[in-house]
Amino acid sequence: MLAQFVFGWVCIVLTFAVEACFGTTQQPVPVIDVTDLYHPHQDKGDNFDILTAYALPEIDLQAVVLDCTEPFRQPVAENPGPGLFPDSRGPREPGFIPIRQLNYIFNRNVPCGAGPFTRMKSPTDRMLDVPPFQQQGIELLLETLRRSARPVHILSFGSARAVAAAFNRKPELFREKVARIHLSAGGSSPPVPGYLEWNVALDPGAIVRLLRSDLPIALYPCAANNPRSKGHNVLSPAFSYDSHNTFYKLPDLRFISRMDSPLRRYLEFAIARSARADFLRAMETDDGATFDVKLLDGGHNVWETALWICVSGRRLIRRADGSHHLVLPEQVERGDTVLPNELRPCELEVFDNGVYQFRETDEPTNCLVYDRGDPREHEAALREVLPRLYLSFKACAEGGDRHKKSPADGVSQGLTHEHP
Repeated sequence: MLAQFVFGWVCIVLTFAVEACFGTTQQPVPVIDVTDLYHPHQDKGDNFDILTAYALPEIDLQAVVLDCTEPFRQPVAENPGPGLFPDSRGPREPGFIPIRQLNYIFNRNVPCGAGPFTRMKSPTDRMLDVPPFQQQGIELLLETLRRSARPVHILSFGSARAVAAAFNRKPELFREKVARIHLSAGGSSPPVPGYLEWNVALDPGAIVRLLRSDLPIALYPCAANNPRSKGHNVLSPAFSYDSHNTFYKLPDLRFISRMDSPLRRYLEFAIARSARADFLRAMETDDGATFDVKLLDGGHNVWETALWICVSGRRLIRRADGSHHLVLPEQVERGDTVLPNELRPCELEVFDNGVYQFRETDEPTNCLVYDRGDPREHEAALREVLPRLYLSFKACAEGGDRHKKSPADGVSQGLTHEHP
């Protein structure tokens, strides 16, 4: 499963029945990141993605909840969920190590805790019977909401199990303190017959609970019902394209070799599935490190970028010269074309197995669905923008201010690298 710039807060504004993902204030957005980040990684995109939460100054990362599903902790995952494959690349554990590394690199102390490892027994399960260690994520989520002076955006990349259980325990706290739940799960409509998207399959009851609630929800479908779209050398909903789903593909990750050294080491450590005991020292020096750069070749599948664009309030633009950039609203120039990254009001039908079907509406609703317009144009823009964005990220020196104003997208810093 993305830079240090002026910070802005996403303001959800309904205009012509479209909710724009554009910030309008100077306060960073309070965020809880619920992520199926593991170590060693299951999907290196999760290590790649969470770096954005630390590096973008528009984001005030208040907590990380680690979403872990028990079968993936085993050498071979047996029965991880309906339709999911028996992953033989284990064992692995919740991603405490990468979070410790990022806190170290960015001079932060973002708290993290693991959520329940097992599925909900029903959509209304409060999961009070899981072991205390697995209660940490739920308790951290609730305590973060209590302490926040402003409503918090919850971003969910995984099963959403901890979010649903926390809501079942304290529904009124959620209604008071949650600005919106941004849910990366499911597929575009109409649903693919017989297909259950990965994050839904991890815990269908959690998805059902949240989508049948009255909470403000933004849906970012991962999969697409588009049999003519071939995104991963196979005709698969998970790797297909349409205007509502978030999938795109980077040709390779070779730009990582040119990133700021601590951030490069962090990603190399993850991609290599390193078992070094000195996982903090590994962020400081290349001594003794051996990294096979061939691991950066090949494609990298991405589903997460859309959520960070919307929550941060950035705009994906095409300049008159044809170049693409990810900028703050005030940096949009005359002659720029703003590419769609919108949240559109929708009505939902939610089935008991976690599959949902949406229909856009002009009527008042608590649910929004992502729209990116032309998915191939969107992919082409992000293939240019994302490497440059990551090359502009810098580790935070001790005593440094990650919210210091600086140019967006690295353009004014001479970071004009094109994707290799």
